[in-house]
Amino acid sequence: MGMAQSARMPQSSQTTNQITGQRKWWALATVLLTMFFSSMDSTVVSTAMPTIIGDLKGLSLYAWVTAAYMMGSAVTIPIYGKLSDVFGRKPFYLIGLILFALGSAISGQAHTMMELVIARGFQGIGAGAMQSMPRATIGDIFSPKERSKWMGVMMATFGISSIIGPALGGWITDSFSWRWVFYINLPFAALAIIGVVATLPKVRSEQKVKVDWLGSVIMIVGLIPILLGFTWAGTKYAWGSPIELTMFIGGAIVLALFVLWERKAADPLLAPALFKNRIFSTSLILGVLVGMTMYGSLMFLPIYVQGVIGLSAQSSGWVMSPMMIGFIAGSMISGQIMSRTGRYKILAVFSGAVLAVGSLLLNQMNVHTTWTTVVINMVVLGLGIGSLMPLMNMAVQNAFPYKMMGTVNSTQQFVQSIGGVVALPIFGSILDKAFTNKLNATMPTSLGAFKHQLTAMNPQTLLTPQAQQALAKTFTKFGAAGHQMYLQLMDSVKVSLTFGIQHLFEVGLVFAILCFIGTFFLPEMKLKGQEYFKADGSTEDDI
Repeated sequence: MGMAQSARMPQSSQTTNQITGQRKWWALATVLLTMFFSSMDSTVVSTAMPTIIGDLKGLSLYAWVTAAYMMGSAVTIPIYGKLSDVFGRKPFYLIGLILFALGSAISGQAHTMMELVIARGFQGIGAGAMQSMPRATIGDIFSPKERSKWMGVMMATFGISSIIGPALGGWITDSFSWRWVFYINLPFAALAIIGVVATLPKVRSEQKVKVDWLGSVIMIVGLIPILLGFTWAGTKYAWGSPIELTMFIGGAIVLALFVLWERKAADPLLAPALFKNRIFSTSLILGVLVGMTMYGSLMFLPIYVQGVIGLSAQSSGWVMSPMMIGFIAGSMISGQIMSRTGRYKILAVFSGAVLAVGSLLLNQMNVHTTWTTVVINMVVLGLGIGSLMPLMNMAVQNAFPYKMMGTVNSTQQFVQSIGGVVALPIFGSILDKAFTNKLNATMPTSLGAFKHQLTAMNPQTLLTPQAQQALAKTFTKFGAAGHQMYLQLMDSVKVSLTFGIQHLFEVGLVFAILCFIGTFFLPEMKLKGQEYFKADGSTEDDI
């Protein structure tokens, strides 16, 4: 936008930073509150899942409770981001919070597993706004150089919620009911709604913008079969089955049409020009690689600790605390360094190296590894992940005009979410296959009758108290020798589980090494300071 045109623009159409003075600190508190309880939701629910499965009798739909939520948020993130650049963050914060609260209330009322899955999908649609808006709102409040510090605080908030969530979920489930792990979202949502109404400005753009609704529909139609394909692959259907191939190929064709449409759209949902920016494209690739490494550890380290190290199920809520403490420390340190220096390239390379070392340490673990060693390894990995995530956000925000803040942030978040949805079934399939093969090779011949029963079970659910109790009960018919047979069987499970998770960590190491190499290709642009915001409230990007 030229200077003359900027000068003629009425104050009411201003779409740059409008949150100043004391109000910005209340806005920041609202952002952190929203970030806290939306990220805490998934960890609280995961702790309650064994109880939910036992109550609703829905083991076959176990994975869908998480998958529906992730898909609902993933497909709506870019839509919220684009619209917020036009109409401001406020209305979409409110829409997201209301939908999330309604989804939470309906989830708490679910009486069948299918009802819960549908409610979680609805809840995920609201979460899409809550995942994309906070990063952009930080950009509304602070200059790029200041943002790095507060982006680190925001990532630390995510880490804290991940520590508190599992313990809170276990306490709520034991003390009240699993339904309250959903109801607890309601007061947080109410507080956040009050904060959004009171602190965020109402932005009205006088520019004529045509919302790319058709592009949004095409994108969703293309994404859903691919996401379903990855969700079902290796569990409900084989990877190369006709149904899987149909979903992957059909989705890819529709997404190819989406790309063609976006190139011609007057105001595209995902502007192809974004991907020509090296900072943006490199950050997206790094984000996917970090996400793959993170999901591989977050989802499967608890299985290793509980099934191999032997930590009790009651203590499993604290399993990931060391990694999250490392994550928090990495986020805070990374943010402070960027805020003080205005640079991020050397920090990115160093953080990538720490990530690779942490992943390598996980690969050294076996059945004899002590809990102390696991804690150290998790802290190192958490430091690498925590320092890289806010860095990539800042690099992207700094590389684009303010008016594109919502679009670039949501696109980055969208790609990372897709990476998570894709990573989980891939890692799960690796674990299932390696576990099954090793179990077939190591199980004593005297227990051959139980081989089919175990290999048919998902290793991720085999360690739930309900599954173990049911398995132990089958041995009671053998009398006094039954307990010894059960212990032999669980020893075989332990060895097989270790073997499977080691294979999984090897794949994670590949992602971590690729991420480290990728940091060398991340271009650096010095972070802008207070000069970014002009006296009239505009930014350098408007001039």
